[in-house]
Amino acid sequence: MTGTALLRYAVYTVLSGLFQQNLSLTGFPIRRGRNEPFQEVSGQTGAKTWDWVSGIVKLKDMRNIRLIVEYDGTAYCGWQRQENGLSIQQVLEESIGRMTGEESRVIGSGRTDAGVHAIGQVAHFHTASRLGERNFLMGINSLLPADITVREVREVDPSFHACFDVKSKVYVYRICNRPVRPALERQYAWFVWAPLDLEKIEGALDLFRGTHDFSSFCSTHTDSPDHVRTILDIGVGKDDKGMIQFSLEADGFLRYMVRTIVGALVDIGRGRRSREDVAGILAAKDRRKAGLTAPPQGLFLKEVRYG
Repeated sequence: MTGTALLRYAVYTVLSGLFQQNLSLTGFPIRRGRNEPFQEVSGQTGAKTWDWVSGIVKLKDMRNIRLIVEYDGTAYCGWQRQENGLSIQQVLEESIGRMTGEESRVIGSGRTDAGVHAIGQVAHFHTASRLGERNFLMGINSLLPADITVREVREVDPSFHACFDVKSKVYVYRICNRPVRPALERQYAWFVWAPLDLEKIEGALDLFRGTHDFSSFCSTHTDSPDHVRTILDIGVGKDDKGMIQFSLEADGFLRYMVRTIVGALVDIGRGRRSREDVAGILAAKDRRKAGLTAPPQGLFLKEVRYG
């Protein structure tokens, strides 16, 4: 066997193995910018089809479809597919598959945890289907359950990636701060009966602005080895019905980061901690120093921003 033939045979063998394992050429450890940890990225089944001619891989003409998704996360184990429960990603993939007849992989801008909601999650998938954008929008929504809605469908440049291209994300966290528990908001806000001092909370927000190591404000089981993030904006407001809303924009978020920050700010509002206490917790870079993690039902992924 000549050197050239041997090389082609080796390439064919490796790629065939990847294909049989349902992996694409991206099935190696990569880092998804600031937004995702190092992890194995499975191939986008349906995103690429392989045509073997003389050992050469040919990329078929596939369309890249971007979605903006809204969902109530109460009944789901989170965005990402998991073996222990039903995820948003799984429901979307199955609905799109029923429409296109393809096994499509839906890639989101990032994960949301169990019980967390989204107003503007962004995702994309590849397809050979020639359906128009409106047909996709109406068709997918007709197959989705009532607690998941695709708000927008748009065909985008083949190079667009919902996760890799993210510049920042905006999360909001809602607290129902009144003496009596809510009935209608119970799945969409954290009920805190004790009055919170909003002035003290506002006085501590600047501690989190800018670039910091947020090791004290993330899960100890986070997959990312890099805990440095930049909070671009953080604010809080309260309406006349006792609903407090925090808003945070950052170049990326660690697991439980928003909820742990909110928990610390609530402790300040309750008078359990001072501004100086929280500054020390941030500097300690030790999750054991921080307090409670706010529950998931008050958290919403509001917007994903791209360059």
